[in-house]
Amino acid sequence: MTGLPDADPGALTVEATGETVGEAKWAALRELERRRPGLDRAAVRFEVVTEGERGLLGVGYAPARVVAHLPTAAAADAGEGGQVAEARDLVSRIVAALGLEATVEAREDADAIVVSCTGPDVGLLIGRRGQTLDAIQDVLNAIGWRAYGAARKAVVVDAAGYRARRAATLEARALQAAERVRATGEPEPLEPMSPLERKIVHLRVQAVPGVTTVSEGAEPNRYVVVVPEHA
Repeated sequence: MTGLPDADPGALTVEATGETVGEAKWAALRELERRRPGLDRAAVRFEVVTEGERGLLGVGYAPARVVAHLPTAAAADAGEGGQVAEARDLVSRIVAALGLEATVEAREDADAIVVSCTGPDVGLLIGRRGQTLDAIQDVLNAIGWRAYGAARKAVVVDAAGYRARRAATLEARALQAAERVRATGEPEPLEPMSPLERKIVHLRVQAVPGVTTVSEGAEPNRYVVVVPEHA
């Protein structure tokens, strides 16, 4: 039997069973990760209660049983940074599943969790007009809503600074369209965009007097139209 650290009243402890000690430990880890997404597995300590027994010809089988113990400090770290770690882990799995070479990092700021990917293959991760990034981002936000509810933060998935470059391009196009509409008085539709991109355009045009914006069409082909303010 392996010993646990001294009593820790704030620790998180679970008990699990399996056909072998290894399977029991794996089951305990899964339960800890369900309760504390983003936990540091290296911080988990195990007590082997029983190693299990296999009876003669399968008769008298007894499962292996372990107790997994996550110390207070590690449990608190996992709880506080759970969504950040989970977002980073999910994007890392997607990158690996696609066979891409990329480094995945995540940070949390006041408004959102930003997961950034860098590496030689991230162009494939971006997709046409960022569609692949947007799809991954939608999945992470849906998971965040189910796991954390109203306590969640929005997740932004970026690759090689694409979001900033795309925002600058959209703002320039929005400004050009706004100036043309002011000069001609004729509405001007822009290309179909994601909700996030439409928001960038709406905000940029708000700063131009005499024009405003409306959204038209249905997803995924919804687009912004720049119109005279009193049209």
